[in-house]
Amino acid sequence: MHLAVADLSRSLDYYDAVLGLQAVDRTADRARLVPRGGGEALVHLKATPGVRPAPRSGANGLFHFAVLLPSRPDLGRFLSHLTAYRVPYGASDHLVSEAIYLRDPDGLGIEVYADRPRQTWRAVDRELVMATDPLDVAAVMAAGAGGSWQGAPAGTTMGHVHLHVGDIDDARRFYQDALGFDVTVSRYPGALFFSAGGYHHHLGTNVWGSRANATDEHARLLQWELRVPADHLEVVAGQSRELGFAATRDGGGLALADPWGTRVALGG
Repeated sequence: MHLAVADLSRSLDYYDAVLGLQAVDRTADRARLVPRGGGEALVHLKATPGVRPAPRSGANGLFHFAVLLPSRPDLGRFLSHLTAYRVPYGASDHLVSEAIYLRDPDGLGIEVYADRPRQTWRAVDRELVMATDPLDVAAVMAAGAGGSWQGAPAGTTMGHVHLHVGDIDDARRFYQDALGFDVTVSRYPGALFFSAGGYHHHLGTNVWGSRANATDEHARLLQWELRVPADHLEVVAGQSRELGFAATRDGGGLALADPWGTRVALGG
């Protein structure tokens, strides 16, 4: 995830203290964030002085990005950490996962979650069943008992990205027909979820926002990166051209923008 933020130091303090993501390769206006337990960079921050907080009503672009923890005990320890430091959060049980929701200092949405075992996921008519139910906070915290939060552990990954879009049918046309994602959930009101390889979702889209496109006046998602097999790049390039989406070569990958200007970089 590549994010524009107003104050780099403020953002780094938040991501380190709250999420346990630490900065590497920091310059005057940029930094990459990696799990404190080790691993690849999950977030790239770019200081953009003067940008205003992301609109709370939502704009086409980022709804949230979702950091996937390795286990439910990790999520329990994270939740206890938030409680101890009085960090405001929301929480939901999505049946396939259990999730905590936050906003960073610029108002950008963040989810931190752990998956339930895949064999417990339920499907109806070949689509996964997801919901937004109350989270059993006490049970999740109990799962983390006996340990303390030491920052994002090894094995933490970027689980998915969720975007505001202007139209669900156009989102399907770009993300399924051009990029090649499978639709996993289409019955969720005002939303459409996509994945590869049978996961519940690597990408969520919804029309719950204001329908205005994100602008450079606000903190925002600059682009997100999607890793795919090298031979899939040619498939995406061809499908995109046929559907009227401009795909340009970017080093060894492809760069595209969805119908609302959200940029996605595909690479191997």
